[in-house]
Order: sequence, then structure tokens, then C-alpha cells
Amino acid sequence: MWSSSSVSLAAGRGSGSVRLISPTACTVATHVDSAIEYLMVKKDFQAALDTCERGLESLSSSGEQEDSWCLKHGELKTALTIVGIQALAELNQWRGVLTSVLQQFGEIEKIPAKIIQMCILLYVKVDERAVMKNAVCDWLHCSGNMSQSGFSTVAELYIRHILVPMGQTSEALEFLDCDVGRVAFTEEQRQAAQCLVDLQNEKNASLSNPNPEFVVVATTASVSQQDKLRQWLNSIMRLLHRGLSVASVRIRPFCRRRVFLALLLLYLLLVRVDPALPSAFPWLFRLHGLLKQTWNTMFGPYYRANARN
Repeated sequence: MWSSSSVSLAAGRGSGSVRLISPTACTVATHVDSAIEYLMVKKDFQAALDTCERGLESLSSSGEQEDSWCLKHGELKTALTIVGIQALAELNQWRGVLTSVLQQFGEIEKIPAKIIQMCILLYVKVDERAVMKNAVCDWLHCSGNMSQSGFSTVAELYIRHILVPMGQTSEALEFLDCDVGRVAFTEEQRQAAQCLVDLQNEKNASLSNPNPEFVVVATTASVSQQDKLRQWLNSIMRLLHRGLSVASVRIRPFCRRRVFLALLLLYLLLVRVDPALPSAFPWLFRLHGLLKQTWNTMFGPYYRANARN
């Protein structure tokens, strides 16, 4: 899932910038290479996870105390943990990632910045931001972590991917104004984060209180559409009236009364009654039957007369 991190890590480790000075370091480095190969080349994620666990066990059992080894120990431990996180994610065992990391480092404040960043991205990916919220907050407020190179990135991820999406805008503003926020962000970064929080506040306000102007515009558009519909119906009625007037000479008085009654019902149904109401359905069926009977009475003889001619 985060194979790019493993590539950069492997590249940095293979560049020769740090010398491996002990047999234990060489053995653990071999585990790192094997785990990366299983993860990225062979796609055997379980084998990659098992290799990382063996490498971490070798590190924990090592008794070397030299300063140079302590530095290399931290680098190898971070490398194995990063590959192990990726393997767990690929195996869909992400729920145990934070617990596994805490087992390796003991306390949340002692976790390296790179691993904290990966944990944030993982739990954000699966939409479980609440799992990391308190942990990241504790990590950021640890004074010993402020000197790490990735401290600012962790703070940015905390604001952008945890607090703001969770709607914790007030807490985000407090973080920006506290001492930790001033250390983590430059002035430009603080302004960008402030704009992000303001946008989220506006979004929350629009969801809780709809814009009255929008409601008025929507109501006006609905009324305008109804007026247009009524004008169209009135035009149809006038056109129908003209047609019936022309044919009235051929209509008997009894049929004329039926036509008048049909027009009256049509007007009441379409203009005075909302056709969308369920109560209007029986009227529609009755009107359809009445109009069909009226049509047959009025124009049936005319068509039969033309057929005889």
C-alpha cells in the first residue's frame, strides 16, 4: 500500500551513507532486504510480515551498547516496522497496526515521525481517524519529538486529515494558536490551515442552516413554473372551446350539455385541483371515461357518414 516508502528507505540504506559495523546489524539488514523483496517483488505479504518479526526479534535480543550501534538499531527497527505496517495493510489486518507499533516502541511518544505518518495515512484510508486522534495529539505535545525532521508533516496531517474531516474545528484552531502549532508551522502554513478550518466551518453552517435566499429563489421558481402551467392549460381550454364552437352545429342539445359538463370537470381538475394528489386519481379516471363517451357520441356519426359516402 505504501511501497514508495519502502523503496526510498531501501535506496537510502543501500547508498552506503551508514556503515554496518556488527554481525547483528548485517543479519538484521538481510531480514530487511528479504522483507522488501517479499513485499514488493514476490507479493508474499505474509512472508514479508514473518521476516519483519524475525528481524525485530533479533534486534530486541541484541546486547550491543555502542553509540553507533544504537543509531543503526533505530534505523533498522524503523525499516522493519515500516515494511511490517505495509504487510499488515495488504493482509487487511490494519486494525492491529497501532497495537503492533506500540509493542515495539513501548510508548506513543517514542515512535519515529515516519511511522506516525504512515499510521495516520493508513487509518485515514480506512476512515478510522478517531483511532489516531488522541495518539497523534500526545505525540505532537511531546517536547522530544519537536526536533524530528518529520514533526511539521505530522502536525499538518493531524490538522488536514484528522481534526478538520472529523469536524473538530475549534480544537484545530486551538492547536494552531498553541506553542506546538507555532513550532510546527510557518506563518504561511498557519494561514493555509486557518483557511481550511474556515471552509469547514462554512460547510458545517450551510448544512445546519440552509441559506434563506436559496429557499426564496427555489420557491419563486416553483411558483413561476405553476403559473406557466396554468397559462398553458388555459390556452388548451380556449383552443378546445373554439373547436367545439365550430362543431356545435352538429351536436345535439343533450350532447352539448355533456360537453359543457366535461369542460367544467376538466377545468376543476387541472386548474383547481393538484393532479399529483392521490385524491385526484378517481377524478382522472371518471373524466377519461366521460370524455371518451362524449367523443364517440359527437363524432361517431360523422365518421360513419364519411365512410358511407
